[in-house]
Amino acid sequence: MVGTERQTIDPVEVPTSTPPLTTVGLFAGIGGIELGLHASGHRTVMLNEIWPPAQTVLRERFPDIVITSDVRELQALPDADLVAAGFPCTDLSQAGRTRGIGGPQSGLVENLFRLIDHDSEHPKWVLIENVPFLLQLERGDGMRYLVDRLEDLRFRWAYRVVDVRAFGLPQRRRRVLMLASRTEDPRPVLFGEDAGIPNDPTDPKAFGFFWTEGLRGLGWAVEALPTLKGGSTIGIPSPPAIWFRDSGDFVTPDLRDAERLQGFDVDWTEPVHRYHKRAVGIRWKLVGNAVAVPMARWLGAQLVSPKTYGGPFVEQSTDAKWPTAAWGEAGRRFGVPVSEWPTHARYQPLSAFLQYPTKPLSLRAISGFRSRTDRSGLRFPAGFLEAVRSYERRMASAGERAA
Repeated sequence: MVGTERQTIDPVEVPTSTPPLTTVGLFAGIGGIELGLHASGHRTVMLNEIWPPAQTVLRERFPDIVITSDVRELQALPDADLVAAGFPCTDLSQAGRTRGIGGPQSGLVENLFRLIDHDSEHPKWVLIENVPFLLQLERGDGMRYLVDRLEDLRFRWAYRVVDVRAFGLPQRRRRVLMLASRTEDPRPVLFGEDAGIPNDPTDPKAFGFFWTEGLRGLGWAVEALPTLKGGSTIGIPSPPAIWFRDSGDFVTPDLRDAERLQGFDVDWTEPVHRYHKRAVGIRWKLVGNAVAVPMARWLGAQLVSPKTYGGPFVEQSTDAKWPTAAWGEAGRRFGVPVSEWPTHARYQPLSAFLQYPTKPLSLRAISGFRSRTDRSGLRFPAGFLEAVRSYERRMASAGERAA
């Protein structure tokens, strides 16, 4: 029944603390999930990543861990308690190709199900991470595919959209965390904490937006950056822009601050410079595609010491829109009324977070952005377009003087 509130047939048991887990990371990128899990006491036994620049980072940062390449060539996984799969979102994200779950990149997740099919006991947990557009694309068929495959393999599943800002980072980055198990209950892990959505910072000084957009949206963020991405609508990996309202400046952040915005140490991706040309662009793509470390650390802590959650759960029809949090098993689906902020970690506004010199947005970049806004029918925050035009005139005047 759609919208019918009811408790589950089997009550949610009060969880107890469990020992740290052994983990395998598929589609590991630069190791954001694994770094977060390590910080919670878990231990990785194998990483899988096909892109050579990402492999370069993994070999440098995880020197004692076995690293494999093409997931399609893996015949089996080592015994592990948890398999994590932040599979490529290229075919799912609004900035990507939006081809759906069957696209050439996102379709690689089928290899996850192939690899966990043979064993009824291992892994104990499966963790899937991806973009929230997965819930909408092709009327939710992407999420429906994941759910059907997990249920075919007798998994109970739960997912929750979370905002990275909840973990203290000034980046408005929303991600789906999906946890499944044949033997354990994922609900206390994902739903046991809910801090609620806080108010925006008072007296904001910095505003983040996508300067590569302007026709369809801005990705507007108050005292935060919008999502760092591995690509953009103009086809290049590029950082979002920042508008400092008081000075009228428009800038982009330093790569080192971008690494920090994902929870990595400064220069985490620096090993790429030793082996690859055009390393700066590659590093931006690596950072944009990464999983935020504090989010994975929070999940790792919940796996060890989950909280109790007993509902409410709202049973939904199988053709209903996917909510931002849900769980299910054996063909039944329940929405969960929790927010995207499981916790309120100490938060530092973007204007105070940045440590490294910013780069002024170029005349070409600001002019292109302004031109797109002129053609759009979007509404913009008060004073923003006036500041854009003023900055454009200032950059043009500076260029004339330099000439």
